[in-house]
Amino acid sequence: MGQAYTVSEVNYYIKNMFMRDRFLNNIYVKGEVSNCKYHTSGHIYFTLKDQHGQLACVMFAGQRRGLAFRLEEGQSVIVLGSINVYERDGKYQLYANEIVLDGLGILYERFERLKKALEAEGLFDPSHKKPIPMFPKRVGIVTASTGAAIQDICNISRRRNPYVQLILYPAQVQGQGAAESIVRGIKVLDRMGLDTIIIGRGGGSIEDLWAFNEEIVARAVYECKTPIISAVGHETDFTIADFVADLRAPTPSAAAELAVNDLNVFLNTLREYKRKLDREMQQHLNQSKNKLKEFRLRLYYASPSYQIKQKRQYIVELEQRLQLLIKERIREKRHRLELYITKLEGLSPLSKLSKGYALVVGENKIPIKSVSQVKTDELLTVSLLDGDIKTRVEEITEKRRV
Repeated sequence: MGQAYTVSEVNYYIKNMFMRDRFLNNIYVKGEVSNCKYHTSGHIYFTLKDQHGQLACVMFAGQRRGLAFRLEEGQSVIVLGSINVYERDGKYQLYANEIVLDGLGILYERFERLKKALEAEGLFDPSHKKPIPMFPKRVGIVTASTGAAIQDICNISRRRNPYVQLILYPAQVQGQGAAESIVRGIKVLDRMGLDTIIIGRGGGSIEDLWAFNEEIVARAVYECKTPIISAVGHETDFTIADFVADLRAPTPSAAAELAVNDLNVFLNTLREYKRKLDREMQQHLNQSKNKLKEFRLRLYYASPSYQIKQKRQYIVELEQRLQLLIKERIREKRHRLELYITKLEGLSPLSKLSKGYALVVGENKIPIKSVSQVKTDELLTVSLLDGDIKTRVEEITEKRRV
């Protein structure tokens, strides 16, 4: 057995062979761009192809400064660079230093020509686009039965709302006859009266997705009475069907999310509406109860029975006040009368008489206040408390005033 070499040694040896080849170190390669991807690092990965083969290419971020246009699918370009081996994978690829356009690629040119024609005809007009139902019951799907797209759509649909019925038309989505198969699927599902139809497939090159760029597919989408969601390829992939469809989804998974409502979100929304309705109804009921109490109270205050009670109470209060005033007035009058009686008793002759005093009246019935009013032998009347005494004056004696 001869000497065995490691894989790395073999790859390194082949790489050195490429590096020593002057022809491969500065070469112009012409071809059509396919599988173009702009990496977040700034590098561009793409494939150059012709009718008989393809070549992997990469343009590093440092060389992109000389690129005067955006590299896109279907472009026919000429790439200046070097061909070398990527040792880790054991594959050779073209490391691009410069890229110049060599005219539009055949497919890209066909795409642009059909897009402009259909746009001028009005197939892309937003006024023709139908709204997607918010709460579908049956959703149709036109795609391959064995692809990843149908699996993604089914998984997401079951997760969002397992009660939505999915109806698959297993169409051919790539190769000869794919466009006709897609058109048949659209027409069959349209006759079933579904809520929404999803057409699409997973990602791929412009050739892989070309069936969705055919005019017959675009017109079938436009003439379909059922709202259509187009979900072809990845987010950066655009097809004619995307522009004609009522709604474009970046991926089949996104199409399922747009077509099938989330049951949990819907139920949570219903519960929130119920809580809000209960809360508002309770508030309204409380307000109505308070108003009813207020009206009942106002009616009670305005009722004849309450008014009679109030008037009766008012009369009772007036009566009590009047009695108090009368008693007070009587008390005052009685007190004043007692004062008058006391004064009167102090001035009454009877009071004086009861104390031993007497009232002396002359013959002319005039009370005697001084001895000067009396004459000797004059008949006087002496009134005592219990009677009168008739007496005659025998002697008059005047007192000397000091």
